[in-house]
Amino acid sequence: MTATIRNTFAMTGFAFLFAATCAWAQQPSTRVIGTILGVDDATLVVKTDKGEVKVGLSDQARVMGVEKASLNDVKKGDFIGVGAMPQADGSQRAIQVTIFAESQRGTGEGHRPWTRPNSTMTNATVDTTVAGVDGQVLMVKYKDGEKKIVVPPDALMLRYVEGDKNELKAGAQIAISGATQKPDGSLETSRVNVGRGGYAPQ
Repeated sequence: MTATIRNTFAMTGFAFLFAATCAWAQQPSTRVIGTILGVDDATLVVKTDKGEVKVGLSDQARVMGVEKASLNDVKKGDFIGVGAMPQADGSQRAIQVTIFAESQRGTGEGHRPWTRPNSTMTNATVDTTVAGVDGQVLMVKYKDGEKKIVVPPDALMLRYVEGDKNELKAGAQIAISGATQKPDGSLETSRVNVGRGGYAPQ
């Protein structure tokens, strides 16, 4: 075999490996929401509305507890995420407010579309909070701007807290937003949200 042919095979093999690596890196993430049926070593067996799913935990998998909170828990300086509907006056009427743990500060900072039609998500730091006619009014600031958030009494209030892998046991209600598919078809995640106090995370 000539050197030219050997080099051609080598380059072809490299190109194939590179393409395979890129394909793996670009695998879409999968949401897994349900109740843990059991834990087999580092693999969760989860009952979802579509059947049983197995999800492996990466070596550095992180567990975050999610629990219900109240407006009284929101303080100046907190980093929060607000799912809301834009109002005619430019403010945002909150549907859901999530208080992030301090270790999550800066996560997804900014203002963008949310999952519901015409809704928005704002991840920002609370600058001021005052009582208003339609509910509590929060002024939040992020890197490129600020938003006025009106939080009505019926808004869902949640809080993230640092969790522990010991919480991942049968009966726990969990939500995984970014499980990735490995080359062998199995799922793996580096983060699990687990409900506390009877709350089922979504």
